[in-house]
Amino acid sequence: MASPVSSVTKIRAQTGVQTEAQPSAERQAASAPNPPPPVTDTVHISDTAKVLQARIEAPAQTVNAAASGDLQAKATLAKP
Repeated sequence: MASPVSSVTKIRAQTGVQTEAQPSAERQAASAPNPPPPVTDTVHISDTAKVLQARIEAPAQTVNAAASGDLQAKATLAKP
């Protein structure tokens, strides 16, 4: 059997009181960190890499140009 409650404590809700778990919008805005600026990377290709890339791409480009009817590309491919 349950025993009766002998004393009751009444709690009133207080307005204007903020708890740490629910900060106001102003407080959140003031404490929110600014996002860091975006990171930008710059890539520098060495001259040697550029020459190597040109040697690889140039023949393929010449073949494509000759296939599409470029007379100069055909002449370049005809040379021994």
